[in-house]
Amino acid sequence: MIFRTRRAASLATAALLASGAFTALGAPAYAAGTETDLALTAAGTRTTDGVEGKVGWAKIANQGEGTPTKLLVKVDTSKVDDTKLVVGAYTEGGCDVTGDTKPELWVCELDKKEIPGPGQTTEVPIVLFKAAEGVTGPYTAPVTISIESPDDTDESNNSVDVDVELTPESGVDLGVIVPDVKTRVDLDTFEEDGPVRPGDTALLWSEIANQGDLTAQGIKLTYQLPKGVTFLPIEGCEISSDKRGAVCEDDTFLLERDTVLIVPLAVEVGKGVEAPVTLTGGSLAAEAFGALSPDARISQQATKPGFGKAEVREIKESEFADIDPTDNSDDFAVVVTATNGGGGGGGDLPVTGVQVGVIGGVGAGVLAAGVAMFLVARRRRVVLVTPGDEKTNA
Repeated sequence: MIFRTRRAASLATAALLASGAFTALGAPAYAAGTETDLALTAAGTRTTDGVEGKVGWAKIANQGEGTPTKLLVKVDTSKVDDTKLVVGAYTEGGCDVTGDTKPELWVCELDKKEIPGPGQTTEVPIVLFKAAEGVTGPYTAPVTISIESPDDTDESNNSVDVDVELTPESGVDLGVIVPDVKTRVDLDTFEEDGPVRPGDTALLWSEIANQGDLTAQGIKLTYQLPKGVTFLPIEGCEISSDKRGAVCEDDTFLLERDTVLIVPLAVEVGKGVEAPVTLTGGSLAAEAFGALSPDARISQQATKPGFGKAEVREIKESEFADIDPTDNSDDFAVVVTATNGGGGGGGDLPVTGVQVGVIGGVGAGVLAAGVAMFLVARRRRVVLVTPGDEKTNA
């Protein structure tokens, strides 16, 4: 498979992460139909000291039947040496950061549109970066991430203990995010038109970032769709007989450091799907075939539409390993709304734009001024990648 690329405008944002104190949640007081079971996992908390930092993820899955009315994420960074690493979180709802001499506890409220519905997952960025340019690894520290909601009926899966790690190893570090599919798309005009219904087409957006300090040589993307959803034809990808699986690979593609691939693939929801329903079981796993040596020269062809012709220096497979494989895959769902003659408007907008801003814009530096913390984005390059020709333009 040969990817075609084009540059998008650089993403640079600044977010104020301290927005006042939160009130205590207190004893559960469920609103009708909001009871649910939220489960927390984490990925991507290891980074090479060859970069300024990276974005990891706290992933919150809604395993119940209701949508919570309120949701907090807490990140305890009290045991992190802030002369080595600074660790923080980001949500659109805002964060309160406390600590006497350094950030020790982040309490972040999710905006209503960030809260996952039944069967859905939301990813909260966990930012790791070096406290100063000259800091080197190895360094490891424990961090506790937890979630709280008055609507959660099972607290046994609401907390995870992870290590944040700065390693002196050099390499590729792929990170994958696939937002849940919520919006139908007209494939003739590529206009979004309300929620997905049985028989509709939609775009599955996936984002693959290289947050390591070496360029990835070749990439393979392995997709699996939920039952009831199928891929439309994709030039250059191998689609399974049931049209629910796809393997897209290009062994000459160069994914440079600080680069995000955005891959939209057309999918179709079966007309026989009984809605409303959230179809779970979707996934994407990404892997690189190898890495360019640090002194390798990258041809300009690697960043142009014809980059498949770029010169690639061969590296033995035994010399290659992803710095942090925990964030090389992501699960997603397809949210299907019942057809009731109500017309097209009003559905949730896709979250891809937000996620691109998060992956491409979260990074570089956090300045501490009392408990006020600013998250200042570094400039990152985003590459829009469309496998093959969905519309022939030649």
